[in-house]
Amino acid sequence: MASTSQEAKGFYKLSWVQRIGFGSGDLAQNLIFQVTCMYLLFFYTDVYGLDAADVTLLFTVGNVANVIWDPIVGALIDKKNPRLGKYRTYLVFVGIPLSGFAILCFWNGFAPSLLYAYVTYIAMTLLYTFINVPYGALNSALTRDTNEITILTSVRMFMANCGGLAVASGLPLLIAYFTTEQSEGLPKDPQAWFTTMTIYALVGMALLLFCFTQCKERVVMSAAESENVKVSDLWMEFVHNRPLRIIAFFFITAFAMMSIGNAAGAYFMNCNMHATADQLAIFMGLGSAPAFIFMPFVPAIKKAIGKKNMFYVFLGIAIVGMAFLYIVAKMDNPNMTLVYIAQFVKSTGVIVATGYMWALVPEVISFGEWKSGKRIAGIVNALTGIFFKAGMTLGGIVAPAVLGYVAYDAATTNQTPLVEEGILWIACVIPAALLLIAIFIISRYELTDDKIDEINKAIEARNA
Repeated sequence: MASTSQEAKGFYKLSWVQRIGFGSGDLAQNLIFQVTCMYLLFFYTDVYGLDAADVTLLFTVGNVANVIWDPIVGALIDKKNPRLGKYRTYLVFVGIPLSGFAILCFWNGFAPSLLYAYVTYIAMTLLYTFINVPYGALNSALTRDTNEITILTSVRMFMANCGGLAVASGLPLLIAYFTTEQSEGLPKDPQAWFTTMTIYALVGMALLLFCFTQCKERVVMSAAESENVKVSDLWMEFVHNRPLRIIAFFFITAFAMMSIGNAAGAYFMNCNMHATADQLAIFMGLGSAPAFIFMPFVPAIKKAIGKKNMFYVFLGIAIVGMAFLYIVAKMDNPNMTLVYIAQFVKSTGVIVATGYMWALVPEVISFGEWKSGKRIAGIVNALTGIFFKAGMTLGGIVAPAVLGYVAYDAATTNQTPLVEEGILWIACVIPAALLLIAIFIISRYELTDDKIDEINKAIEARNA
């Protein structure tokens, strides 16, 4: 009876199949998103044939378009109540065209047409937002239980990093497998890139369908409440929700750091390390591997040291790893084993800290509902989308801008010392500086687990 009573109040427990089903949605999205983060810049400059400055402008325009698009999507999904589910519906009906445009982004048929790159890239990013915003709102629609949300987030990020590993390690190996000519570093065969992206996109589509079947939305606004949702609620929420403003700036710095660092990986291994495709696959794979060791223990770590201390510890570990990677790369004859160790240490900190930050989103949704009476999960996730797009925009500008400034030459892997130093800055120095800022920002976050539990109980009592 106690369990039934708790569930009646919205504190639902989920089965492991449901948790894995929810997490498969992020696995699916990362099979597309991580390819664009890690390899699209390289594809555009070294395979498709665009100038780095043109790619900088393309990424900037795409992300600015998404800043406008995010609040529209957030208000739309909060206002509508589709028959197949308020949030999960979009996993299917938007997932299909998203997969199609992701494939087209890596087609070389019109190379080096800048217009084609603009159309396919911007369409893909707008569709990704139309998936990511409702998916982000799903966890807050499944339960109010703080511990359950922590488990959901751990499972989600574990599976997201499965996608990251499949992209980071698998993509270079698949491209090398499908390529017609062997070459130093990451192969540049256009057909191999297109075939590989087709496989990733189709697998991602199947996983989105599985996520759809396993998610049951039980903590959502009623149809009557949904009718009152407006785009302007986004700005009002931002003004009146202080914890939301804090995670806004945390998301911006965190995603800028990840965007810059991810984009640098292929250049670092190709030009600074003169690595083979196999070595690149190992290095990029170590960017996701720590998730399989540490993400299952996040609930226990958080319980032992608290969420704030967990952020401090793992952000600090990431900075140490970046400093180690920089030192190793500056050696006369860099040892690849030490490079792998540095990458593992850096990635451990980044994965845990940036993975757990998604568990803060349902907290600020509940805080906003407590203050205003509206559970506008779509709008809050649209705001977080704006924040991480702002970070991605910053990263999308910085990485190619640095490459352009140091005169990176896509025709060779034997770069000048200035180019190699510029690549080290986008791989290590700039991301570490952003993490120091992130540590200060998260120190201002005041919602403890006890406070969130009090807020959720008060909301359920008010609704009753």
